[in-house]
Amino acid sequence: MSRVVALTGNQAAAEAMRQIRPEVCAAYPITPSTQVMETFAQFVADGIVDTELITVESEHSAMSACVGAAAAGGRAMTATSSQGLALMHEVLYVTSGLRLPVVMAVATRALSAPINIHGDHSDTMGSRDAGWIQLYAEDGQEVYDSLLQAVRIAEHPQVLLPVMVCFDGFTTSHTIERVQFLEDAEVQAFVGEYRPAHPLLDLKRPVTYGPLVLPDYFTEIKRQQREAMSQAPRVIQEVGKAFGDRFGRFYGLFEASHLDDAQVAILIMGSAAGTARGVVEGLRQEGVKAGLLKLRAFRPFPAEELAAALAHLQAVAVLDRADSPGSPGGPLFTDLRAALDGLQARPAVLNYVYGLGGRDILPEDIRRVYQRLLRVAAGEEGDTAVCEYLTLREDPIRLAPVGGA
Repeated sequence: MSRVVALTGNQAAAEAMRQIRPEVCAAYPITPSTQVMETFAQFVADGIVDTELITVESEHSAMSACVGAAAAGGRAMTATSSQGLALMHEVLYVTSGLRLPVVMAVATRALSAPINIHGDHSDTMGSRDAGWIQLYAEDGQEVYDSLLQAVRIAEHPQVLLPVMVCFDGFTTSHTIERVQFLEDAEVQAFVGEYRPAHPLLDLKRPVTYGPLVLPDYFTEIKRQQREAMSQAPRVIQEVGKAFGDRFGRFYGLFEASHLDDAQVAILIMGSAAGTARGVVEGLRQEGVKAGLLKLRAFRPFPAEELAAALAHLQAVAVLDRADSPGSPGGPLFTDLRAALDGLQARPAVLNYVYGLGGRDILPEDIRRVYQRLLRVAAGEEGDTAVCEYLTLREDPIRLAPVGGA
């Protein structure tokens, strides 16, 4: 029987880890994910969970310990943020390259400089090509549910790739919300026992991890990683459906709101999707055909599925919570533009960068985006590939009154 409690997103992540019961958890806390490790360490100290908690000297060491544990045949987990994820960067590639199903909670946070401890997606976007599956959660409930599913996704025999569950620093990590927890036995039955494919400690079937691979085989190994990632969309959806069939909360690659008959829509990830959803509901009451698509799986990027879902729109705005200086736009925008290029008639696509360093995005800011989308859809304005910053301090548009759509 499930129970409902009021907890932060970090505590929800720690509770999921407790119920998953990894053999090894490597810990080097960093703001704003510190509470994940603090809470889980208390579970270990109290004897509630028998995980081997390894306190290491850096985030680089934390992921290295997870690599060793997973290669030996254990289920391994950790958590990090921002500079910690950046310090892990070298080992992220090792983890995915060795096809080790490590699961990590990431409370997303800005990268220095200047120093900022608040939330945006700069850290995880910087790791988008590291070969990890990336799932983005909107709230504490989705953090909890996604971590439970991440274990099955990572350990699926046709995937065998590490997974990071990403949630917005402070906005989600520190906000107390209603979270419905499952019983321990239910979680264990859903997650199942980890059966490593090639454990290093199986003396009857000796294997080597981390060998030197020269040009003769390196390309083929990288191709296998891509093929594994190509299987992940199907597995993510299958695991999400299995979770929903058992527990009533269904998950897929993305979640659409009022999209089927929409004229214009926003594509967004993370906690700001809740704010955007409220704006859409208001616009719908005014008779505006506005829609929303909240992307959950950024890696693998569901290009075909997104193109099919957005093809009927006249205009779509992509809201990136990270920039990619030197590129035509933010990471989410550039991936979506590539996904839509195959359409015979694609919607106009706008790009906004928002919420850097934890800056709030308000309903009126999102409403202005929809207002512009409607002007583009009506032919009053053209779309542009130039990335624009939303909510700049010096932007007079933000100070203007918000009228009807």
